[in-house]
Amino acid sequence: MSKDKVKEPGLPKEILTAAWAIALGAIAPMLDSTMVNIAIDKLTKDFNTTLETIQWSITGYVLALAIAVPVSGWLMNKYNGKKIFIGSSLAFGVISVLAGISWDISSFIFFRMLQGFSAGIITTLMSTLLVKTAGPENLGKVMAIVSTPMIFGPILGPVIGGFIVHGASWHWIFYINVFIVLISAPLMMKAIPDFEPFNKDSKLDAFGIIDVSLMSAALIYGISKAADHASFNNRETVLWISIGLVLAVIYLVYNHIKKNQTVLPINLFTHKSFLASSIGLFLANIAVMGPMLILPLFFQNFRHFTPIEAAFALIPQGIGMLVTRPIIGRMIDKIGAKYVVMVSLAFSLIGSFPLIFITDQTSMIWISIILFIRGTSFGGIMLPLTSDAYTGIESKQLPEAGVGITIIENLGSSFGTAVIATVVATVIKGSQPTIANGLKGYHAGFLVSAIVLAFIFIPSLFLTHKKDEKQKG
Repeated sequence: MSKDKVKEPGLPKEILTAAWAIALGAIAPMLDSTMVNIAIDKLTKDFNTTLETIQWSITGYVLALAIAVPVSGWLMNKYNGKKIFIGSSLAFGVISVLAGISWDISSFIFFRMLQGFSAGIITTLMSTLLVKTAGPENLGKVMAIVSTPMIFGPILGPVIGGFIVHGASWHWIFYINVFIVLISAPLMMKAIPDFEPFNKDSKLDAFGIIDVSLMSAALIYGISKAADHASFNNRETVLWISIGLVLAVIYLVYNHIKKNQTVLPINLFTHKSFLASSIGLFLANIAVMGPMLILPLFFQNFRHFTPIEAAFALIPQGIGMLVTRPIIGRMIDKIGAKYVVMVSLAFSLIGSFPLIFITDQTSMIWISIILFIRGTSFGGIMLPLTSDAYTGIESKQLPEAGVGITIIENLGSSFGTAVIATVVATVIKGSQPTIANGLKGYHAGFLVSAIVLAFIFIPSLFLTHKKDEKQKG
């Protein structure tokens, strides 16, 4: 009995090694997507172009990523998942070199879009292959491992990017990916098991892939225009969101006609855990990613930090996420997602409400403590929601579930960024341009984030609780 207790927190060595190999394969795109933001000024000068044009290197990356997500579902169904994952990682490394040697702004944007496409396949396969590797009994612990690149990306990306841009040149932001891929590729080849096609009999759903790809791209582009204009009431946003919604309706009709034999079967949402997790993840991405936009701006505008100093100021949040990550993984496997999410939401609100009252005079020690508390709770919200989404899903539907979750997360993070940016700008516009009124805008943004966090309590009620399941059994 005592031996079982000792073994319980651990993972079989082959599962642990495979999980880390998969996580390592995702680090390059996770870091790259945040490092590029630091180099925007340098890129604008070197390519002798406008900020609006250079922004397409970021927008194009996100849109290509969105288009790749449904394609990746079909690839997993038809081919060996290991080969697709490693091939996408190698492609990301090669395309990174091409982005680094771009000769003009057009070639740079084109290579960034190719990067985004390969990143879309990597991120979708990452979660699905981990679910398959772990099995239901180890899912929480394994999802805790895969969260590592997700944590390091937004927290360390701007810091590393800042050092590279100031110490070398923007080109090395892309060349560094080659070293990451060279380290990760041999490990992935050795440690990741072969994955048989999930559903080899499935036919290419060309119409579904095109429709879902264009729907995701239209919605994300429309939402990004709302962030640019700091308002949802502009022609571009209304046009593209309308196109996205029309494509969504067309897809619903198409899915009904095809009786769920599509790239994203709507009957996935009849699973209580999948539906609750999807709603929770959409809200969580709004509440978490929105403030990730305005926190660095707060430090730069009101504390007069440089971009690198602002990135350093966010590190306590990342440390908080790393500290609780393994504990949360074990708790998910032991008691289920329901109460892990509820307790984490309580801590998250404790670390979020004080942000509504911070000023340019607030001690950095207090701000660091608040960010640390926020960080400790984020893993306890995102990890259980992600792992619970796959609970009860048949193995052959895992690729489709991965596609659905990735699309929902992408839409949530884009929507969160746009909503928070719009709220901040609207409050500031309606006031006199003073420091106090500027702070009111940021306070309003943090308040929206806290309110959205509170709403996650509703879907969390429908997540799994393993003690309940044992009693039913």
